[in-house]
Amino acid sequence: MRERLCSKVGCAREAVTTMTYDYADQMAAVGPLGAGDDPHAHDLCALHTERLSVPQGWVVVRHETLRA
Repeated sequence: MRERLCSKVGCAREAVTTMTYDYADQMAAVGPLGAGDDPHAHDLCALHTERLSVPQGWVVVRHETLRA
């Protein structure tokens, strides 16, 4: 399986999450890597996942997975 890279310009780190957004609801959702076929989804590395910011008034929903 091919490694997926962060979608941020200039970043070559491995992606660990996928971020999707909904303009109508002013919401961004971050969770486990998605299927990879959604043009509105963006894969992010751990650094960019942590630094994620959204426009003022938007909500970020983070889906946390259980860690062993």
